[in-house]
Amino acid sequence: MKKIKAVMVGQPNVGKSSIINAISGARLHVGNFAGVTVEKKEVEVKKDGWDIQIVDLPGIYSLNAYTPEEHVAKRYLLFEDYDVIINVVDANVLQRNLVFTLQLLDMRKPTILVVNMIDEVEEKGGSIDREKLSELLGVPVILTSAKERRGVDEILDRLIQIHGQKRCGCKIYYNEKIEEEIERLSKILLKSPHFTDYDQARFYVIRLLEKDEDIYKIVHDLPIFLELHEALGESMRRLCLEFDAEDVRDIFADERNALARSIVMQVMVLPQKETLTDKIDKVLIHPVFGLPIFLFFMWALFQITFEVGSIPMEYIDETITNFAAWLRGILPPGDFSSAITDGVIPAVGAILMFLPNILILFLGINLLEQTGYMARAAFLLDGFLKKFGLQGKAFIPLVSGFGCTVPAYMAARTLKNPKDRLITMLILGFMNCSARLPVYVLLIAAFFPTHNAGNVLFAIYIGGALLGLLVAKVLRMLLFKGEPEPFVMEMPPYRFPSLKALGMELWIKAKIFIKKAGTFIASAAMIIWFLSSYPKNEALVQSYQQRIEHAAPQERKELQNELQARLLEQSYLGQIGKAIEPVFSPLGFDWRLSVATLSGLAAKEIIVSTLATLYAVGEADEHSTTLISKLRENIDFKTAVALIVIIMIYSPCVAAMSTFYAEIPQWAWRAFYTIYPNVLAWILAFGVYNLLKFLGY
Repeated sequence: MKKIKAVMVGQPNVGKSSIINAISGARLHVGNFAGVTVEKKEVEVKKDGWDIQIVDLPGIYSLNAYTPEEHVAKRYLLFEDYDVIINVVDANVLQRNLVFTLQLLDMRKPTILVVNMIDEVEEKGGSIDREKLSELLGVPVILTSAKERRGVDEILDRLIQIHGQKRCGCKIYYNEKIEEEIERLSKILLKSPHFTDYDQARFYVIRLLEKDEDIYKIVHDLPIFLELHEALGESMRRLCLEFDAEDVRDIFADERNALARSIVMQVMVLPQKETLTDKIDKVLIHPVFGLPIFLFFMWALFQITFEVGSIPMEYIDETITNFAAWLRGILPPGDFSSAITDGVIPAVGAILMFLPNILILFLGINLLEQTGYMARAAFLLDGFLKKFGLQGKAFIPLVSGFGCTVPAYMAARTLKNPKDRLITMLILGFMNCSARLPVYVLLIAAFFPTHNAGNVLFAIYIGGALLGLLVAKVLRMLLFKGEPEPFVMEMPPYRFPSLKALGMELWIKAKIFIKKAGTFIASAAMIIWFLSSYPKNEALVQSYQQRIEHAAPQERKELQNELQARLLEQSYLGQIGKAIEPVFSPLGFDWRLSVATLSGLAAKEIIVSTLATLYAVGEADEHSTTLISKLRENIDFKTAVALIVIIMIYSPCVAAMSTFYAEIPQWAWRAFYTIYPNVLAWILAFGVYNLLKFLGY
């Protein structure tokens, strides 16, 4: 079968994924690009005897790449083998998107321009002259609406039509002074036998003028490099002098912006009337009411997370308990049975109970992102963040931190200023990741009234974020003096969320969470079970067994609980807990809480499973689960609040810390990052514990 390989590329949020989903009969493969963790999506579809493969590249703003995702997309475009480029742009922000399109057209590769979301432009009474746009750019243009499946099928037809072309019919011409320098440098590059294609030489020269390191490495070893390097420096100096600029990249950016503006003026008609988005924005980003509205949305999200998420918790808990009891009945008695039914199943079950809460929280965040409101939140908080010494774009990794700290550290790469980036990364641990949610839900259910549960959860999340901002202010004043860089963000129009995309995101999150519970957490539970079960004290067991046999029925349960407590205390886990207990005893922690806190460095969810293992004795009353009941019996209110403070502030999980170490090579900052949140957590927990003690709790 004849094959076509195409790459789909565009700036973030132009609807590439929606177009991929809209291509009928497509088989989607999701993996990672070789050697990196950046997601790779491929779709395969058959059409008129052709086997068409489309690689969906990560969103990229420019070939002047900054983030890991942009570098992956750029290098694929420059160095991989493919037949056609499908460039997707957003019709609502056509001028901004065309700047990147002009960079792509410099490559002279066969290209199709897909103008997506045309329905939103038409709803405003606007239009785009497709034929004129195609004529100006020299490439086929398709107007699409992925939401309405409009124009999507034409993409495959055009792919087949232009397949086999060596070059596109486009050629972008810049200012004559720029073209003179491009021509001069291209002639030098063509002296090398490695370059026989003028279009490729021209493209490489443009990239060299824009200081592209990837291209620089290619030409560095050529025999003509010394001549080219000297001529390149002279060209840059002449252009900077001619255009009164400090950097040639700024000159090219201005040229492309001017070209894009001119093209849009010729092809696009958009009535200047107030849109629905404008009307909504008058309320949601109001200078006075905007921030309270955002806080209300977040408060409502946490209320729903707790209230709705708590409904299935007891059913899940009961199912897991019954499953463990059933399995205990069919497995032969012994260590293996005990490890599975007393260690792994209760621990994993204690985590799975909180899956509904986590999914509701992710659903809410995804809704805010898909509707376009999250960009408004960034705008609202920009001025607020600057007061704490943070750059406006820091909002993106900070919000990501509520999901998982690992990608949040990676998202901080978009901050180009090293100071802004580092200060943001140092406070990301204060943004409560979803792994901490199960611990909070457990402690809130055990120690706070049900009607206030959502408010307490909201206060914990907001409190952690505000503490992070205060720490950022202190760090900016003491260690990172200077003002953060200005932040500019273009806000997309409001859109109805895609139910399919929401469902897919939730399914992926649920699958990752369950896989983590079934592997990593199960393994940790096995280790904790072993440490809590050994060494065995047979003499102690026999002495208690004799007392239990002769005791009255009502005393037997107390003796069994007492035996279990003594065995745990003498176990390896008890010995570890006793060793570190002096560090935590000023906070009211016993050795069990000390061990649980330490286990949270592996993964915050493991705190719940560790407590489930350590307190897996006794019966639950009719109003609560066994674990909640045992926590109420063994921990007082002020200790529970101190534990919440510790979890809010101390170091994130090992995976997150490893990511920070990978991103920040300086050992001084690594050491500071490792020490300061733990010291701060202990000090604040100690203060809260003693304040509540003074108040009589």
